[in-house]
Amino acid sequence: MTPDQFRKLALDLPEAVEDEHHDHPDFRVRGKIFATLSPDGVHGVLKLDPEQQAEHLAAAPGVFEAVPGGWGAKGYTRVVLKKATKKLVVPALALAWLNTAPKSLSRDFEVE
Repeated sequence: MTPDQFRKLALDLPEAVEDEHHDHPDFRVRGKIFATLSPDGVHGVLKLDPEQQAEHLAAAPGVFEAVPGGWGAKGYTRVVLKKATKKLVVPALALAWLNTAPKSLSRDFEVE
């Protein structure tokens, strides 16, 4: 997966917009970040919870990695883009979006 493919998938989510955070692209829903792209385009980062992170790490090791340190302990998860596929990334991005979007927006959203 390329950074542009990751970007498109993130922006396909309801009300998702691209912004910038610490000199790299991020993706927000109603002002809150649910995903980012590294400045070098090597990986994305998703706002998962620790349980969701554990499931993704087990299901696709090498594609998903815990972010080092305290952020990773909170569930923040890297996506190694060169190893990622749309089939793996779309549901993970959707979970990150659901974890961030207000309930009034996410109530009727379904993860594929």
